[in-house]
Amino acid sequence: MTQDTKKNLLKIPSLKVYFPPEDIKEILSKIEECLSTGMLAQGKNVQEFEKQFASYLGTQNAICVSSGGSAIEVVMRALNVKEKEVLVPANTFLATASSVVLAGGNSRLVDISPKTLSPTLESLKKSITKNTTGVIIVHIGGIISEEIEEIRNWCNEKGLWLFEDCAHAHGSMFHKKMAGTFGLGSAYSFFATKVITCGEGGIVVTSDNELAKKVRILRDYGKTEPWVSYHVELGANWRMSDITAVIGLAQLKRLNEFINFREKIASLYTKFLETIPEVNPILSKDRCSWYKYIILLPNNKDREKLRIKMKENGVSLSGGVYDVPLHKQPVFKSFENEPLHNAEDFCRRHICLPIYYGMKNEEVEYVVETLKNCLKTI
Repeated sequence: MTQDTKKNLLKIPSLKVYFPPEDIKEILSKIEECLSTGMLAQGKNVQEFEKQFASYLGTQNAICVSSGGSAIEVVMRALNVKEKEVLVPANTFLATASSVVLAGGNSRLVDISPKTLSPTLESLKKSITKNTTGVIIVHIGGIISEEIEEIRNWCNEKGLWLFEDCAHAHGSMFHKKMAGTFGLGSAYSFFATKVITCGEGGIVVTSDNELAKKVRILRDYGKTEPWVSYHVELGANWRMSDITAVIGLAQLKRLNEFINFREKIASLYTKFLETIPEVNPILSKDRCSWYKYIILLPNNKDREKLRIKMKENGVSLSGGVYDVPLHKQPVFKSFENEPLHNAEDFCRRHICLPIYYGMKNEEVEYVVETLKNCLKTI
């Protein structure tokens, strides 16, 4: 089969969201119940989603909120970071750092390791100041840093809290321990692109009962009881609707199935990419959600030209993680105190290959073949 013939037959999207027919039927049935009973706000489906998610991770508490970003912000407010400093990776989504700022704190950006895409323990040690109160670690692409336990121990020694941004890491593990269970707590996102999705939504996970109690109060305008207008904290509306939770419940029961499939696709990519020695896959040494399959391009290749060429050949690349580091974002321009070379280099050179449930082996092979051919032309 020629390349042109394959191009006509194969159109590889950047991602696909998967709901099998039986899940759609179940979701619609539960939504119909919500509509017929009028129980649309935070109700029994939210409570069940919280219970099942906490059980999946093996934590004491899971608190549903409106987004992954709000999950971080409500915790930052609960931890009272006002006028304090939090160490945050330079290479992450805006919400990781902006949530600290919106809670009144300051995000001090830290460079990353090109191997783990996370700050190293050494870089954190160099970044700490007398005003540092905690550290946020982000599991980019679902990869948990091999230093996560050392980072946790160091935080404990220094009297700092460790919080995990697990927006990419549903089901990821390190040393048989789930992402989101290494520190004081964690935040997950259920945005439309994630390994499991509610469309929108997030969840706070913690085994600290006092933190959980405060998060529950803050997410509902500072009320101690959902339907009683008695406010003990200055909170806001960060609630999840019952309809959103219905979708989350259906997806959560598929999570291990989704991860197993994505692991298979990732293994195929790793095998096929051996034919392109000039690219460098960023791999996990433990169980990974494979939210993204990330590769690093050679210095002399134009990433934007490559994206265009691959799309012309039927392959749409998924979004980067992330194309512009935070200290280069206009909104955070004032955050740059020193060069953050590793983050800048990674953000400039990486691409994410399509990976999703239901992807076929020949599609994976075609993506790699297209990448190999396109790299020759730019």
